[in-house]
Amino acid sequence: MTEQCAFNQALEKNTANYVALSPLSFIKRAAAVYPDRSAVIYDDKVYSWRQTYGRCCQLASLLQQFGIGRGDTVSAMLPNIPAMYEAHFGVPMVGAVLNAINIRLDAEAIGFILNHSRTRLLLVDTEYADVIEKALTLVEGDAPIVINVADSGYEGGRLLGDFEYEALLAEQPEETEWKLPADEWDAIALGYTSGTTGNPKGVVTHHRGAYLNAVSNTMSWSLPSKVVYLWTLPMFHCNGWCFPWTLAAIGGTSVCLRKVDAEKIHQLMRQHHVTHYCGAPIVHSMIADAAVTQETSIDHKVCGLIAGAAPPAAVLERMERLGFELTHVYGLTETYGPASVCVKQDDWAERSLDEQVVLNGRQGVSYPLQEEITVLDPQTMQPVPADGTTVGEIMFRGNIVMKGYLHNETATEEAFADGWFHTGDLAVVHADGYIKITDRSKDVIISGGENISSLEVEDIIQRHPEVELAAVVAMPDEKWGEVPAAFVQLRPGSELSEAAIIDFCRNNMSRFKAPKRIVLGSLPTTSTGKIQKFALRQQLRPQAGV
Repeated sequence: MTEQCAFNQALEKNTANYVALSPLSFIKRAAAVYPDRSAVIYDDKVYSWRQTYGRCCQLASLLQQFGIGRGDTVSAMLPNIPAMYEAHFGVPMVGAVLNAINIRLDAEAIGFILNHSRTRLLLVDTEYADVIEKALTLVEGDAPIVINVADSGYEGGRLLGDFEYEALLAEQPEETEWKLPADEWDAIALGYTSGTTGNPKGVVTHHRGAYLNAVSNTMSWSLPSKVVYLWTLPMFHCNGWCFPWTLAAIGGTSVCLRKVDAEKIHQLMRQHHVTHYCGAPIVHSMIADAAVTQETSIDHKVCGLIAGAAPPAAVLERMERLGFELTHVYGLTETYGPASVCVKQDDWAERSLDEQVVLNGRQGVSYPLQEEITVLDPQTMQPVPADGTTVGEIMFRGNIVMKGYLHNETATEEAFADGWFHTGDLAVVHADGYIKITDRSKDVIISGGENISSLEVEDIIQRHPEVELAAVVAMPDEKWGEVPAAFVQLRPGSELSEAAIIDFCRNNMSRFKAPKRIVLGSLPTTSTGKIQKFALRQQLRPQAGV
């Protein structure tokens, strides 16, 4: 016992053997090791790693001039352009916290976020001047300093005030003195969850978690150093799943994309020989649809990460047939983005494509540097059996879990009850230990005492070759309490009828699970491709008389 204590007490941490983990270390190394390699490409602009590091240092110097320091919030209302990438390093270089705002939010939501986060400085693209101007009228107390980012790739927009990003940046030195955080537990970013049932919650993440998940990305995807990554995923979404920091860690190249456009994606993939990209199922579906109209195909290997509660089997199958290699990941804002991955086992390649699609559609196992993912009975907190049928709640534990919710102690305590982070996602565990989501707890449809998984019904509907997207929600019913209703987005040119879809469902699932109503039309989605089910439920209320 005495000897063991000696190991812990006599050998102390010091500046030679301990450095706080922070993704800021990555960009300093990238600039030194790959100074002339392309770091960021956007239209006709190409910045090397030396130049990108210099621009991040200039941003840090600029922020210091405005009095921004440790613990201050710097918000960014920016699309996937170089300034957004630079903010992921320049802001934390001065100890400040980056709050990347969803560019699709309305003025009221943005105003809430600016107030709640106590934003001191705001980087805003000129395209969003109107909505930001309205949001600023809702700010209580001192309004944040506004710095405009005038993107040459966008025609239109206007400036709010006199400060312009590039002009201010040019006045700053490219070698600014900055330090790693004294404490790796310091906050690095703030991200707001979608507030579909009230005000959004502010998820606070730290340098340590950002560092570890950035490295986890390289491990789970086996990323080589010469990755060319296309930004189809918004950087405001979970800080781009930590990929701004991942690309610095390996010296990869970022190809920026202001707006998701399937034809533009194909063009950039061919032009820059893109090797990797990420996105929600709808993004991959758009890419697959556009492949049909392209004059020339992509003749090199492209790898994609697909994330969603349950990516449709049809999407996985179509992308595989096009030669895209998709890997399924799962996570939340509270887990820095991906926190589990469906690791492909060697023998899966020998199975039929249909079998591979089923196996690859699961949420899988924990990310390399996430300590643990499990499925527990939320009442007893005991693990559910690995029988593929017993439903429990997915829970996480590890270093890649948020610090907590900003200014919301109650929600934080609830999320971390019993020493686990509660996701609210319901799942089963298969015999091989892989997890498969069955539904969000709030999306389970209880019809006549029977539980119906909305995800299961959606998956069946999306197997129809003429269906592009489907979302299933509960519809009030006098007899059964509630029944499934499906909102279906058809492929261009399809004349599939509501009756034909219902017949297809009844032929492929238990009749009580089949939707009692079909609504055809475009589905509302978030900027990250998630279907806004709350909006669909609202559409049903007038017809249901509630």
